[in-house]
Amino acid sequence: MHAATAVSGSGPAYLYAFIEALEGAALAAGLPPKEAAQLSRTTITGAAALLAAGDAEPVDLRRQVTSPGGTTEAALNVLLSNTGLPPLLREAVSAAVRRSKQLGG
Repeated sequence: MHAATAVSGSGPAYLYAFIEALEGAALAAGLPPKEAAQLSRTTITGAAALLAAGDAEPVDLRRQVTSPGGTTEAALNVLLSNTGLPPLLREAVSAAVRRSKQLGG
């Protein structure tokens, strides 16, 4: 139950934090605030809708939009590195599990 709480109960906040960070990165890259917000949010909702609409696995969808040697691959090399998103999410979920156990006894 603690793991389910950490993933599903807290998960929406993780996604919102990702969107906030994406918007911040868009601003840092030079987009105006309104455009940074709109592009970030519609990209996330569109990707989520595509995932929900079919049977494709996230890894397959990611590969479909990643051109070898392209811009997406360059960004994913950072996001999927040993210090990137996977270990950060494992640490975040682990922290939520620990806190859930503390709260639930």
